[in-house]
Amino acid sequence: MGVAVAVDVETTRFHVLAVDDSFIDRKLIERLLKTSSYHVTAVDSGTKALEFLGLVEDPDLDDDVDDEQHSKLPPSIQEVDVNLIITDYSMPGMSGYDLLRKIKESKSLKDIPVVIMSSENVPSRINRCLEEGAEEFFLKPVQLSDVRKLRPHLIKEKSTRN
Repeated sequence: MGVAVAVDVETTRFHVLAVDDSFIDRKLIERLLKTSSYHVTAVDSGTKALEFLGLVEDPDLDDDVDDEQHSKLPPSIQEVDVNLIITDYSMPGMSGYDLLRKIKESKSLKDIPVVIMSSENVPSRINRCLEEGAEEFFLKPVQLSDVRKLRPHLIKEKSTRN
């Protein structure tokens, strides 16, 4: 039975949500992920990422909104199956760190692995992201060797959700 699961995992096409405000960086990570046979959805802000994931930011609601209040969303949004989120750290509006925190605070999204990337090598920033639940912290420019480090997190995520 373990062999069947391994074969299934190998043939599964994982869905990665890539978030970066820089058009060039977004296209680079999208190309690297597609080269590695991932299905990619790319957005240019943390807010758009939350909308795609079904966590719509509503200024009229309290900060302690639970997932049940988001059930009014169209089913197509709620049924999005993302296996991993890779996000830039420095973005206007909502930083990658803020996006990470919102994902980890969500009952329905907290198990999705999040990877942060940044062109700035700031140890305190890296440690803060890892302590908050990021699986990895990549320095830009992201390389194919970095993308290869994602597969174990995807496989782990897939097995915990099934």
